[in-house]
Amino acid sequence: MAELRDRCICFDWAIKMLLRQNNFGVLEGFLTVFLDQKVTIVEILESEGGQEREDDKFNRVDIKAKNSKGEIIIVEIQNMRILHYFEHIQRDVCKAVTEHIKPGDTYKVYSINILYFDLGIGSDYLYVGQSNFVGVHTNDQLIVNAKEKDVIVHKRPSDIFPTYYLVRVNNFNQHAVTPLEEWVDYLKNGVIREDTSAPGLQEAREKLRYYSMSDVERHAYDEHINAVMIQNDVLGTAKLEGLMEGRAEGRAEGIAQGRAEGRAEGITNEKYNTARKMLSLNIPIETIMEVTGLSEDEIREDERQTTE
Repeated sequence: MAELRDRCICFDWAIKMLLRQNNFGVLEGFLTVFLDQKVTIVEILESEGGQEREDDKFNRVDIKAKNSKGEIIIVEIQNMRILHYFEHIQRDVCKAVTEHIKPGDTYKVYSINILYFDLGIGSDYLYVGQSNFVGVHTNDQLIVNAKEKDVIVHKRPSDIFPTYYLVRVNNFNQHAVTPLEEWVDYLKNGVIREDTSAPGLQEAREKLRYYSMSDVERHAYDEHINAVMIQNDVLGTAKLEGLMEGRAEGRAEGIAQGRAEGRAEGITNEKYNTARKMLSLNIPIETIMEVTGLSEDEIREDERQTTE
């Protein structure tokens, strides 16, 4: 019962609430843990998280922040329950870059994608992707020159191009020990330990409890969760129907192939039977070949096997 009372609202809805309140503490803790560097939010650049429709199942927020070195970073957070994930990741990262970074600006872009569906083949719950250019013949990594504050510095492409985080929530099935594991545990199960020390989670535990919301807020949240569950059921049903359809098509194809092979085998057997009858009547081999379509070797081999 205590765990039920401590249940927190899901992260995509939490983003909506926090942005409406201009409260960045939880988001700063989230970014600090996932990017493994102290992050302070400067402003929200764009958000789809402010939408409050019951059928709003997809949330994205673009954040301008500073790290512990004072460097400006652009972070895009996406809560995704859709199947065409890579297309959306690419589109939205390109949109963040073109709309929020001006020529000459120095930024690092991160795309953090929280995925609530099975993704590909892999055993880990967190995957990180970066852009690197490797020599085809030398196998060395390309280093580029970048100008910062009138100083030429050497950077790897991964320091400049976006870094992608894929959080495969469904793949997390372990006891949470580290701050990262505690965050993923919350993303998956909506429960935060009372003794947590992970950045952002203690604040989330106090502000995002389900039973701390008003009746109106709780009703809106429940409607959102129902919409998400319906969508997940639709996706699951579509996947199951596709699997069943594929199996049915496979069975039908197998039956058709079997029938075709059976017909072909029957025709072939009929040819050999005809060849044997014609041989018993001492009809010339050339005539038998012409009638049956069999080669002389095939006819002779069948005759040899029949007489053995």
